[in-house]
Amino acid sequence: MIIKDIKLAYQDIFKSYDNPALEKHIHKIIEMDAYWPYSSTFFCITNTQDLTFEYISKSMTSCLGIDAKKLLEGGMKYFWSRIHPDDIEPWLKALNDLMNFTLDAISEEDRKRMNYTWNYRFKNAKEEYVNVIQNTTPLELDSKLKPVIGLAHYTVLNAGMKLDITATAKLLNAKNEYETKYYNNFSQKLLIDGLSNRERDVIRLLVLDYSSKQIAEKFDISSNTVDTHRRNILKKLNISSTGELVGMLKMNKNIM
Repeated sequence: MIIKDIKLAYQDIFKSYDNPALEKHIHKIIEMDAYWPYSSTFFCITNTQDLTFEYISKSMTSCLGIDAKKLLEGGMKYFWSRIHPDDIEPWLKALNDLMNFTLDAISEEDRKRMNYTWNYRFKNAKEEYVNVIQNTTPLELDSKLKPVIGLAHYTVLNAGMKLDITATAKLLNAKNEYETKYYNNFSQKLLIDGLSNRERDVIRLLVLDYSSKQIAEKFDISSNTVDTHRRNILKKLNISSTGELVGMLKMNKNIM
Protein backbone atom coordinates (compact mmCIF):
# COMPACT_ATOMS: atom_id res chain seq x y z
CA MET A 1 0.00 0.00 0.00
CA ILE A 2 1.52 3.37 -1.04
CA ILE A 3 1.63 6.44 1.20
CA LYS A 4 -1.13 8.21 -0.74
CA ASP A 5 -3.49 5.28 -0.11
CA ILE A 6 -2.50 5.15 3.57
CA LYS A 7 -3.21 8.88 3.91
CA LEU A 8 -6.69 8.52 2.39
CA ALA A 9 -7.53 5.54 4.60
CA TYR A 10 -6.20 7.25 7.72
CA GLN A 11 -8.03 10.53 7.01
CA ASP A 12 -11.25 8.62 6.42
CA ILE A 13 -10.92 6.97 9.84
CA PHE A 14 -10.35 10.31 11.61
CA LYS A 15 -12.46 12.50 9.28
CA SER A 16 -13.55 15.79 10.83
CA TYR A 17 -14.35 19.34 9.78
CA ASP A 18 -13.04 21.01 12.90
CA ASN A 19 -9.75 22.73 13.65
CA PRO A 20 -9.09 21.72 17.26
CA ALA A 21 -6.77 23.73 19.51
CA LEU A 22 -4.26 22.29 21.96
CA GLU A 23 -5.23 22.45 25.59
CA LYS A 24 -3.03 24.27 28.11
CA HIS A 25 -1.95 21.11 29.92
CA ILE A 26 -0.28 19.84 26.73
CA HIS A 27 2.23 22.65 27.05
CA LYS A 28 2.94 21.52 30.60
CA ILE A 29 3.74 18.03 29.28
CA ILE A 30 6.23 19.59 26.86
CA GLU A 31 7.84 21.60 29.64
CA MET A 32 8.25 18.47 31.77
CA ASP A 33 10.03 16.58 28.98
CA ALA A 34 13.22 18.53 29.76
CA TYR A 35 13.37 16.84 33.18
CA TRP A 36 12.48 13.25 32.22
CA PRO A 37 15.40 10.79 31.76
CA TYR A 38 16.25 9.07 28.50
CA SER A 39 14.83 5.55 28.18
CA SER A 40 13.57 2.95 25.69
CA THR A 41 10.31 4.88 25.42
CA PHE A 42 9.32 8.23 23.97
CA PHE A 43 6.12 10.21 23.48
CA CYS A 44 4.57 12.47 20.87
CA ILE A 45 1.56 14.78 20.74
CA THR A 46 -0.30 13.80 17.57
CA ASN A 47 -2.78 15.73 15.45
CA THR A 48 -4.84 13.33 13.34
CA GLN A 49 -6.46 16.14 11.36
CA ASP A 50 -3.30 17.87 10.15
CA LEU A 51 -1.35 14.57 10.05
CA THR A 52 1.37 16.22 12.11
CA PHE A 53 3.26 15.79 15.34
CA GLU A 54 2.68 18.77 17.60
CA TYR A 55 5.62 17.66 19.74
CA ILE A 56 8.19 14.83 19.90
CA SER A 57 9.99 14.04 23.15
CA LYS A 58 13.77 14.09 23.28
CA SER A 59 14.02 10.30 23.80
CA MET A 60 12.74 9.55 20.29
CA THR A 61 16.18 9.92 18.68
CA SER A 62 17.86 7.69 21.25
CA CYS A 63 15.14 5.05 20.73
CA LEU A 64 15.01 5.03 16.94
CA GLY A 65 18.09 7.01 15.83
CA ILE A 66 15.90 9.29 13.70
CA ASP A 67 16.37 13.07 13.75
CA ALA A 68 13.35 14.66 15.46
CA LYS A 69 13.38 17.53 12.95
CA LYS A 70 12.95 15.06 10.11
CA LEU A 71 9.95 13.51 11.83
CA LEU A 72 8.42 16.92 12.60
CA GLU A 73 8.88 18.08 9.00
CA GLY A 74 7.67 14.85 7.41
CA GLY A 75 4.77 14.37 9.82
CA MET A 76 2.73 11.20 9.93
CA LYS A 77 3.30 10.41 6.26
CA TYR A 78 7.03 10.05 6.90
CA PHE A 79 6.29 7.97 10.00
CA TRP A 80 3.99 5.66 8.01
CA SER A 81 6.67 5.16 5.34
CA ARG A 82 8.81 3.41 7.97
CA ILE A 83 6.15 0.94 9.16
CA HIS A 84 6.73 -2.59 7.89
CA PRO A 85 4.73 -3.07 4.64
CA ASP A 86 3.14 -6.29 5.95
CA ASP A 87 1.81 -4.44 9.00
CA ILE A 88 0.15 -1.50 7.20
CA GLU A 89 -3.21 -3.12 6.43
CA PRO A 90 -3.76 -4.82 9.82
CA TRP A 91 -2.63 -1.59 11.55
CA LEU A 92 -5.17 0.49 9.59
CA LYS A 93 -7.88 -2.08 10.28
CA ALA A 94 -7.03 -1.93 13.99
CA LEU A 95 -7.39 1.89 13.96
CA ASN A 96 -10.65 1.74 12.06
CA ASP A 97 -12.16 -0.89 14.35
CA LEU A 98 -11.09 1.03 17.45
CA MET A 99 -12.69 4.22 16.12
CA ASN A 100 -15.93 2.45 15.20
CA PHE A 101 -16.05 0.76 18.59
CA THR A 102 -15.54 4.10 20.37
CA LEU A 103 -18.31 5.83 18.42
CA ASP A 104 -20.72 2.90 18.76
CA ALA A 105 -20.08 1.63 22.28
CA ILE A 106 -18.50 4.40 24.40
CA SER A 107 -20.63 7.20 25.80
CA GLU A 108 -19.74 10.79 24.93
CA GLU A 109 -18.72 11.61 28.49
CA ASP A 110 -16.37 8.60 28.69
CA ARG A 111 -14.45 9.16 25.46
CA LYS A 112 -11.79 11.35 27.08
CA ARG A 113 -11.25 8.58 29.65
CA MET A 114 -10.31 6.00 27.02
CA ASN A 115 -6.86 4.59 26.37
CA TYR A 116 -5.86 2.73 23.19
CA THR A 117 -2.97 0.39 22.45
CA TRP A 118 -1.74 -1.18 19.20
CA ASN A 119 1.58 -2.29 17.75
CA TYR A 120 3.58 -2.62 14.51
CA ARG A 121 7.11 -3.06 13.23
CA PHE A 122 9.04 0.14 12.49
CA LYS A 123 12.29 0.75 10.57
CA ASN A 124 14.85 2.65 12.66
CA ALA A 125 17.80 4.75 11.44
CA LYS A 126 19.91 1.58 11.06
CA GLU A 127 17.35 0.29 8.55
CA GLU A 128 16.39 -2.44 11.04
CA TYR A 129 12.80 -3.21 11.98
CA VAL A 130 11.97 -2.96 15.68
CA ASN A 131 8.69 -3.63 17.46
CA VAL A 132 6.80 -0.54 18.56
CA ILE A 133 3.90 -0.64 21.00
CA GLN A 134 1.89 2.58 20.80
CA ASN A 135 -0.35 3.66 23.67
CA THR A 136 -2.54 6.70 22.97
CA THR A 137 -4.78 8.76 25.23
CA PRO A 138 -7.15 11.35 23.65
CA LEU A 139 -6.54 14.95 24.69
CA GLU A 140 -8.92 16.73 22.34
CA LEU A 141 -12.18 15.66 20.67
CA ASP A 142 -13.92 17.29 17.72
CA SER A 143 -17.58 18.39 17.64
CA LYS A 144 -18.55 14.82 16.69
CA LEU A 145 -16.53 13.60 19.69
CA LYS A 146 -13.90 11.83 17.63
CA PRO A 147 -10.39 11.83 19.13
CA VAL A 148 -8.26 14.22 17.07
CA ILE A 149 -5.34 15.18 19.31
CA GLY A 150 -3.67 12.59 21.46
CA LEU A 151 -0.75 11.88 23.73
CA ALA A 152 1.00 8.89 22.16
CA HIS A 153 3.50 6.88 24.17
CA TYR A 154 5.81 4.51 22.25
CA THR A 155 7.74 1.55 23.67
CA VAL A 156 10.50 0.13 21.46
CA LEU A 157 11.20 -3.60 21.81
CA ASN A 158 13.79 -5.95 20.35
CA ALA A 159 13.17 -6.83 16.72
CA GLY A 160 13.74 -10.51 17.45
CA MET A 161 10.45 -10.79 19.37
CA LYS A 162 7.49 -12.05 17.35
CA LEU A 163 4.47 -9.91 18.20
CA ASP A 164 1.01 -10.30 16.71
CA ILE A 165 -0.69 -7.05 15.76
CA THR A 166 -3.35 -6.44 18.38
CA ALA A 167 -5.53 -3.53 19.45
CA THR A 168 -6.98 -2.80 22.88
CA ALA A 169 -9.31 -0.13 24.25
CA LYS A 170 -9.51 0.48 28.00
CA LEU A 171 -11.67 2.82 30.06
CA LEU A 172 -10.37 4.58 33.17
CA ASN A 173 -13.26 3.97 35.57
CA ALA A 174 -14.37 5.88 38.67
CA LYS A 175 -11.83 3.95 40.76
CA ASN A 176 -8.99 4.99 38.43
CA GLU A 177 -8.64 1.37 37.29
CA TYR A 178 -8.43 0.53 33.58
CA GLU A 179 -11.17 -1.82 32.36
CA THR A 180 -10.76 -3.66 29.07
CA LYS A 181 -13.61 -2.66 26.77
CA TYR A 182 -12.26 -3.98 23.48
CA TYR A 183 -9.58 -6.45 22.40
CA ASN A 184 -8.79 -7.90 19.01
CA ASN A 185 -5.91 -9.68 17.32
CA PHE A 186 -5.32 -8.77 13.67
CA SER A 187 -2.58 -11.31 12.90
CA GLN A 188 -3.87 -14.67 14.09
CA LYS A 189 -6.20 -16.25 16.61
CA LEU A 190 -4.70 -16.20 20.10
CA LEU A 191 -4.93 -18.75 22.88
CA ILE A 192 -7.12 -16.48 25.00
CA ASP A 193 -9.50 -15.23 22.28
CA GLY A 194 -12.39 -17.06 23.97
CA LEU A 195 -12.11 -15.06 27.19
CA SER A 196 -14.42 -12.19 28.11
CA ASN A 197 -13.10 -8.68 28.74
CA ARG A 198 -13.71 -9.11 32.49
CA GLU A 199 -11.76 -12.37 32.47
CA ARG A 200 -8.90 -10.56 30.71
CA ASP A 201 -8.92 -7.91 33.44
CA VAL A 202 -8.78 -10.61 36.11
CA ILE A 203 -5.83 -12.27 34.37
CA ARG A 204 -4.00 -8.95 34.06
CA LEU A 205 -4.19 -8.45 37.83
CA LEU A 206 -3.30 -12.08 38.57
CA VAL A 207 -0.09 -11.58 36.60
CA LEU A 208 0.61 -8.59 38.88
CA ASP A 209 0.17 -10.95 41.88
CA TYR A 210 -3.15 -9.54 43.07
CA SER A 211 -5.22 -11.79 45.34
CA SER A 212 -8.90 -12.57 44.70
CA LYS A 213 -9.81 -10.14 47.48
CA GLN A 214 -7.73 -7.34 45.95
CA ILE A 215 -9.20 -7.97 42.49
CA ALA A 216 -12.70 -7.93 43.96
CA GLU A 217 -12.02 -4.54 45.55
CA LYS A 218 -10.67 -3.16 42.26
CA PHE A 219 -13.80 -4.10 40.32
CA ASP A 220 -16.32 -3.71 43.16
CA ILE A 221 -17.41 -7.35 42.94
CA SER A 222 -17.34 -10.20 45.45
CA SER A 223 -14.38 -12.54 46.02
CA ASN A 224 -16.67 -15.44 45.08
CA THR A 225 -17.29 -13.80 41.68
CA VAL A 226 -13.54 -13.44 41.15
CA ASP A 227 -13.02 -17.11 42.06
CA THR A 228 -15.74 -18.05 39.55
CA HIS A 229 -13.90 -16.06 36.87
CA ARG A 230 -10.67 -17.85 37.78
CA ARG A 231 -12.29 -21.29 37.47
CA ASN A 232 -13.86 -20.37 34.13
CA ILE A 233 -10.52 -19.09 32.81
CA LEU A 234 -8.74 -22.34 33.73
CA LYS A 235 -11.53 -24.41 32.15
CA LYS A 236 -11.53 -22.39 28.91
CA LEU A 237 -7.75 -22.58 28.58
CA ASN A 238 -7.60 -26.23 29.65
CA ILE A 239 -4.92 -25.65 32.27
CA SER A 240 -4.83 -26.96 35.81
CA SER A 241 -3.81 -24.06 38.05
CA THR A 242 -3.57 -20.29 38.34
CA GLY A 243 0.19 -20.67 38.80
CA GLU A 244 0.46 -22.39 35.42
CA LEU A 245 -1.65 -19.61 33.85
CA VAL A 246 0.45 -16.80 35.33
CA GLY A 247 3.71 -18.52 34.34
CA MET A 248 2.47 -19.00 30.77
CA LEU A 249 1.46 -15.34 30.45
CA LYS A 250 4.70 -14.02 31.91
CA MET A 251 6.59 -16.04 29.30
CA ASN A 252 4.29 -14.85 26.47
CA LYS A 253 3.32 -11.29 27.37
CA ASN A 254 2.24 -10.45 23.81
CA ILE A 255 -0.91 -12.59 24.10
CA MET A 256 -2.46 -10.14 26.55
